[in-house]
Amino acid sequence: MAGKLSFSLVSPEREVFNGLVDQVDAPGVEGDFGVLAAHAPFMTALREGQVTVYDGANKRVFTVHGGFADVTPAGLTILAEAATEVAAA
Repeated sequence: MAGKLSFSLVSPEREVFNGLVDQVDAPGVEGDFGVLAAHAPFMTALREGQVTVYDGANKRVFTVHGGFADVTPAGLTILAEAATEVAAA
């Protein structure tokens, strides 16, 4: 079984999400990307769009308005200009 990814989503007002998850998909300026545990390090700017967080059968969706994503050996941190969770339908 694959390990968990440490993920943090931060906006200027507060930390919107912090936890161990299976996968995060995000809207990069050069295209959407997904991050799993042990992903190669990289940094990219984000465009407006949705960040989808997968943890087992659970899925949470956040809307972000720009910012940066930083993947390190410790995990993924997204510093968003603005971020809000999308209400479940």
